[in-house]
Amino acid sequence: MNNLKIQKVRKKLDKVDAKLLVIIKKRTNLVDKVIKLKKSKKEIVDKKRINFILKTVREKSIKLKIDPMITVGLWKEMIKSFIKYEYKKFKKK
Repeated sequence: MNNLKIQKVRKKLDKVDAKLLVIIKKRTNLVDKVIKLKKSKKEIVDKKRINFILKTVREKSIKLKIDPMITVGLWKEMIKSFIKYEYKKFKKK
């Protein structure tokens, strides 16, 4: 039945999600290092860097035949979440 096939695919999705969580943890650790290197909260949002990242994600998505609407949207949300995280964690002026 179709339900069994859906369950198999969902189990694979769960495994991919678990791997993504490990990668997000690694990214968080790197962001923590960057926070320590910044001298002021003004350095948290770097629009030039954000635009570069989004452009790169769009280009790589197209090469990998992934709909950039998905990837760019995900990256925008991730960037927004990490910016909030940086403001929360930032201890200096």
